[in-house]
Amino acid sequence: MNLKGSQAEQQAAEYLQQQGLTIITRNWACRAGEIDLIAKDGAQLVFVEVRMRRASRFGGAAASITAAKQAKLLATAQYYLQSIKSTPACRFDAICIDDQAITWLKNCISA
Repeated sequence: MNLKGSQAEQQAAEYLQQQGLTIITRNWACRAGEIDLIAKDGAQLVFVEVRMRRASRFGGAAASITAAKQAKLLATAQYYLQSIKSTPACRFDAICIDDQAITWLKNCISA
């Protein structure tokens, strides 16, 4: 991961913590892919994709979460759930950073 990516993930983690979430792990990886942040929001497990764009000429950060990326996130989350041997209530969120604006998209990917 490049420096900008790690800075975006740090910014996203801090933002989510300010909103009351607890960060469980960062950059959880398996053969299916990687999940940027895994957090707890009350009893709910939250898989978070962090996307950053400096300019929106290609649709901005949210537009960069393609169907293929969503499928990869779902597969990776399944591996994570198998690794913890639990199936808590889950959701998929995205933190989109466009220039300096943060947008939190809750439950933006359906399993």
